[in-house]
Amino acid sequence: MALDQSALLALLAELKLTNVTDRIRMVTETLYQELIDAEATAHIGTGRFERSDDRTTQRNGTRPRVLTTTAGDLNLKVPKLRQGSFFSAFLERCRRVDQALFAVVMEA
Repeated sequence: MALDQSALLALLAELKLTNVTDRIRMVTETLYQELIDAEATAHIGTGRFERSDDRTTQRNGTRPRVLTTTAGDLNLKVPKLRQGSFFSAFLERCRRVDQALFAVVMEA
């Protein structure tokens, strides 16, 4: 689902008020969110608030997810489904052991 013109103008107004680092993080966050929504739409068969005979399930809200990138921490909303499950290919599954801790354990 692409951003409409008013959403793009609001995003542009927000970007003008922030510094360069925050701009990169905000644009990256918006891009990831749009990719996740597009992937969910492809998985379900219809967009948000659309009806179709090809739809496999329905959206049932979202769950928050923080993705740590070089641009900063991104606060994303991953769609939940009524039947089945959805997890974006862009996000990693929860890791039980941090990579730095894993490296220390391996050295020991």
